[in-house]
Amino acid sequence: MATLKNHILVPVDFSEQSQIALSQSFNLARLTKADLTLINVIDESFHLPFFSAKEDKTMEKKIQKALDKVAEEASHEVGIKVNTLVVKGKVYEEVQKAAKKLKCSFVVMGTNGSVGLKKFIGSNALRVIREAPCPVITIKGKKHRPGCKNIVLPLDLTKETKEKVSKAIEIANLFGSTINLVSVLTTDDEFIVNKLKRQMHQVHEFIVEHNIPCTIEFLHGSEVPEEIVGYSKKIKADLIMIMTQEELTWTDIMFISSSAQQIINESEIPVLSVRPKEKKTPQHLYFSTNAKITPTNEQKIPNRKNSDPVRFF
Repeated sequence: MATLKNHILVPVDFSEQSQIALSQSFNLARLTKADLTLINVIDESFHLPFFSAKEDKTMEKKIQKALDKVAEEASHEVGIKVNTLVVKGKVYEEVQKAAKKLKCSFVVMGTNGSVGLKKFIGSNALRVIREAPCPVITIKGKKHRPGCKNIVLPLDLTKETKEKVSKAIEIANLFGSTINLVSVLTTDDEFIVNKLKRQMHQVHEFIVEHNIPCTIEFLHGSEVPEEIVGYSKKIKADLIMIMTQEELTWTDIMFISSSAQQIINESEIPVLSVRPKEKKTPQHLYFSTNAKITPTNEQKIPNRKNSDPVRFF
């Protein structure tokens, strides 16, 4: 398993929600032995033009002082190095630029709650998720979660890639989590249902072979995001992991699916968004329905003449 990079970026705007996001980042930082960097972006779109240069400088100093205080308190609580960064610009642009420069392993950011959520998600969080070079954890709920016992991993195996499953295993190893595989059946077509079930069990076997506890759940419904969020609440999940873009097209257009947006929008449970690595053509793993999945054969493509191939995450 690849070693995680050692930097976590947390946008801080001094709101209660950003403080909750910061608190949630502590365990992740401890377990990955990461440094924390707190970033505050002075959004120039809200800049008051009648401020003088001196007043601008005074405001920046006040923000830097306040951020340094938050960092000092965080460092004392978590026992690791906490850095600060105050910049001007558009929030989503500066966050993704900082994440790239620092080679971050994660961005952990709060959302503004139910009233301003859609505006915030549309203008900042979704853009950060789409453009950041690393996974992004968005936190809307007010509940602090000290650990991560249950991870919900929704799979639509006609679209998902191996990356999400690998990242789930990585996180589960860090926290000692159980991975709960869930798929929403939106059709009664026997062929599709059976194919999906076969593939889900293959994913289950793959995860168990990595010594991770794993469950499988099939839900029935037409509203996939609602079913996933509802199931996550039911089992008291600590994290929902999603792939933010559907498979890459021939033109390499990256986008966040409507289902992913809705889950991020509605979930009170933290959501970890994983962006697939860029590839010039869609690539998938194939296995026969009888193939045994092991770390040594997971890249093999069975002979289609002698097996019934199915697409595997």
